[in-house]
Amino acid sequence: MMSRSSGSNRVEVPQAREAMDRFKMEVASELGVPLKQGYNGDLTSAQNGSVGGEMVRQMIKRQEEEMSGTSAK
Repeated sequence: MMSRSSGSNRVEVPQAREAMDRFKMEVASELGVPLKQGYNGDLTSAQNGSVGGEMVRQMIKRQEEEMSGTSAK
């Protein structure tokens, strides 16, 4: 099994990786976190965590909207 990263940070559907990367960059931009392609070791744990946390919040919100039939798309 090939893995691009260690730990549990893997995309279960490989075809979704590009979309998730775009989503991550979009959320970082919205939050003002200077995330860039490649190495981001200069960012703080708080900055990185804020991006991941907001991604999860938005994914949960979208799923709840889809499940309730109130999606704003």
